[in-house]
Amino acid sequence: MSLKDKKYLLLDLDGVCYGSHNGYPLEKVFGMVSKRMTLFIQKKLNVSEKEAKELQTNYFYKYNTSLNGLMLHHNVIGDEFLKFVHDIDISFMKEDKVMRDELKKLDMKKFIFTNGSAEHAENILTHLGLYDLFGRDKVFDIKDAGYKPKPEAETFDLMVKKFNINPKETIYIEDIAKNLSIGHKRGCTTVWLKNDEHFGKMDSNKDYISHKIENLSLFLKEIRLLKSK
Repeated sequence: MSLKDKKYLLLDLDGVCYGSHNGYPLEKVFGMVSKRMTLFIQKKLNVSEKEAKELQTNYFYKYNTSLNGLMLHHNVIGDEFLKFVHDIDISFMKEDKVMRDELKKLDMKKFIFTNGSAEHAENILTHLGLYDLFGRDKVFDIKDAGYKPKPEAETFDLMVKKFNINPKETIYIEDIAKNLSIGHKRGCTTVWLKNDEHFGKMDSNKDYISHKIENLSLFLKEIRLLKSK
């Protein structure tokens, strides 16, 4: 099935809906979130900033999210963590009119699939001027996943069930290459949005990636033009 025949568009949030491609490098937003994570771990576990940062990084690489490791080893309450770390000021983010226009014109059902919280997704998408194109019912977050992060197969299947989509009719876009592995297994057309983040580009040479792109809005335009032929 070609791109023009796909019915569903599945987007990761951080690094995809915003990133270097639209002027908001991931590190600008995630840098703030990361500092909040470190502070949370410091306070919660009564450790130094250095120890907190090491735990945060090690858990992220081992368990796909720092939160997952904290819940497994320190009985951290997921919702408490998420509220604290996503309490950031992103007022510098402005409406992405180009992406909004392409999303509106694209004849596909559109969804967000994130390891973050629905509240964080709403905050980001509202500042980008995109939230009304999705809404809470089209966001699958870490709480919907029972706090099991991507690329867990169980999490992907829960997302498919919630949205009632057919993976074989879905274009799935991520900035973290390895998260696409389960989408490929389930039949999605997988797309990696290129970036230089160490964790993001790990496994970006794997054969489970169907397409590699540099600009999301341009890729959406390409799909729209293919559909119009």
